[in-house]
Amino acid sequence: QVHLGESGGGLVQRGGSLKLSCVVSGGAFADYAMAWFRQAPGKEREREFVASINLSGNGKHYGDAVKGRFTISRHDVLNTVYLQMDRLQPEDADRYYCASRYYYASRNPGAYDCWGRGTQVTVSS
Repeated sequence: QVHLGESGGGLVQRGGSLKLSCVVSGGAFADYAMAWFRQAPGKEREREFVASINLSGNGKHYGDAVKGRFTISRHDVLNTVYLQMDRLQPEDADRYYCASRYYYASRNPGAYDCWGRGTQVTVSS
């Protein structure tokens, strides 16, 4: 059974940086496209696409709200996907989730098979 575990969230000041990690266990990480989504706790809106990365790591896509500030990467030996978040703003405060699906990345959260429990990011103004 595939398990995804996020870490790295926390409290940061406006303009600061955080790096999120998501470790994948129990599956063939090299076969997974990976993505990050975010959603405010208790909110009914659909999870917002943040970033995705393909199998080779050279195909990356970003949501408009984070383009130019966030960077997604993967380390296949460590079975880990990262999200480097720079120039954080209060509107970036959310719970961040990583997700996996076989082979092809997508911006649609419904396309992903496995999810972590998320890590909370808080940005003070």
